[in-house]
Amino acid sequence: MKLLIHGGFFSESSQSNETKIAKQQAMERIARESFAFLQTHSAVETVTFAVSLLENDPLFNAGTGSQIQSDGIIRMSASLMDGHTHRFSGVINIEQVQNPIFVAEHLQKVDDRVLGGEGAIRYAEQAQFQKFSTETPERRAEYEAKLTASRLGTVGCVTLDKDGKLAAATSTGGKGFEIPGRISDSATVAGNYADGNAAVSCTGVGEDIVSAGLACKIVTRVADGMSLEAAFGRTFGEMSAYDGFAGAIGLDANGNWFWQESHPKIVFAAYDGTTLKTFE
Repeated sequence: MKLLIHGGFFSESSQSNETKIAKQQAMERIARESFAFLQTHSAVETVTFAVSLLENDPLFNAGTGSQIQSDGIIRMSASLMDGHTHRFSGVINIEQVQNPIFVAEHLQKVDDRVLGGEGAIRYAEQAQFQKFSTETPERRAEYEAKLTASRLGTVGCVTLDKDGKLAAATSTGGKGFEIPGRISDSATVAGNYADGNAAVSCTGVGEDIVSAGLACKIVTRVADGMSLEAAFGRTFGEMSAYDGFAGAIGLDANGNWFWQESHPKIVFAAYDGTTLKTFE
């Protein structure tokens, strides 16, 4: 059993050492708590749980603490993929819910598994998800001052459970100040993908990740026989043609884990019950 989580890039928030340390400590805590949860739960249940913890921590740009768009409204996206059943579900530009990943989890049960905008909002209301404001004073201050330092934020988790099943989950509050209606990679197979061979969750500039088909392409290359590390290397290498800005974490069915970024370091933690690996 293994688990990796990420919290976007260090550069998405203030550059103080205090903030960086706080984020990494949060990652370590959530990794340990999520791994404990994994002992008695499936991969898909665990990635959902881990991402919900990340959504609940205002240090990260997902759920509580999400970025505010150019019209003053917070819209969030999240997706979930069960590598065993190959079921992908997600919400795009959903509003007023505490945990978008739980709505994505709920959509695993229905035929129309990816919903956006008003449809996603209505679905959450009909499914009795309580309305919840994810705005924080810090995000409001950034918006009002038109700051641009806290962009490129996403959280995610990939997990291999005791039965050898893989899953991936990803959630984002967007890049901040974007045009309303903009679609991020997080609720697409470019940003979040898993099958029986590997699971990958991405962060960075959504447009660059979509252009690369990043998560899906890495997983497909593993399915075609490449090692996880080689699949990462080749796919990230292809992004150099347009200086793509991205980071990703991945696990394969043999328990090998790997992460890579094209620019400054991502916040991540990897844990297998014995070894805890974090950004150093």
